[in-house]
Amino acid sequence: MLWVKAFHIIAVITWFAAIFYLPRLFVYHAAAEDTVSRERFKIMERKLYRGIMTPSMIVVLALGAWLISYSPRYYFIESHWMHAKLALVALLIVYHFYCGHLLTIFRNDKNQRSHVFYRWFNEIPVFMLIAIVILVVVKPF
Repeated sequence: MLWVKAFHIIAVITWFAAIFYLPRLFVYHAAAEDTVSRERFKIMERKLYRGIMTPSMIVVLALGAWLISYSPRYYFIESHWMHAKLALVALLIVYHFYCGHLLTIFRNDKNQRSHVFYRWFNEIPVFMLIAIVILVVVKPF
């Protein structure tokens, strides 16, 4: 079980690194004024989303389910903090796929938002990460 937990944590770190970096690329992409830069950002965004972000999300979910399977009664009935954590993970999944939607918008040169929007958008997962870590470590309820 400890090996599964270790790889789950590694996958979470990888997923969050990508979740933090992709919207930062959107900031720079939205501010880019030349074609060469915009095309470079499209490649970087696609590779990050498909090559790192999505595979790491899948590993996080698979290993998380594996960890829950060791003691489903404890996690689903007795641990209310886990319900809150899973709700936040569900929101992260929505955020992840919304990033994929934004990727398509940028790929098709249809972005209508400024770099300021993406700067704020980039902060959303920070709050989710803080809440998830507190829930897992402190287990407040």
